Amino acid sequence: MTIKMAITLGICSLVLSGCGTALTVMQNEEDAARGLRKHKTYCPSIPRIYSGLSYDFCVLNAPPEPGGYLASFVLLDLALSGVGDTVVLPYTIYRQVIDGNIGIYWRTTPR
Repeated sequence: MTIKMAITLGICSLVLSGCGTALTVMQNEEDAARGLRKHKTYCPSIPRIYSGLSYDFCVLNAPPEPGGYLASFVLLDLALSGVGDTVVLPYTIYRQVIDGNIGIYWRTTPR
């Protein structure tokens, strides 16, 4: 493995670890909800369809954090999440029909 490939993989993993789509589609819904509760968002739930974009908008719909660095990262992540959400759209449509929204402060759909 070359140094360039290792650096590229490292950067990609860092970008994807903060991507709204990766946080909502690839993790279980309790972890995604916990992340939004940590940001103290005002959103009660997010839809599974385009959940990465919804996650980012909910992070923006939270009290501002000191320093203001998070907002610029979230604005960059909006574009990445839009592409990622479009790629996983068939899966998220299925999950939305079966499971409903992801509840943040309480479960919004009965199981």
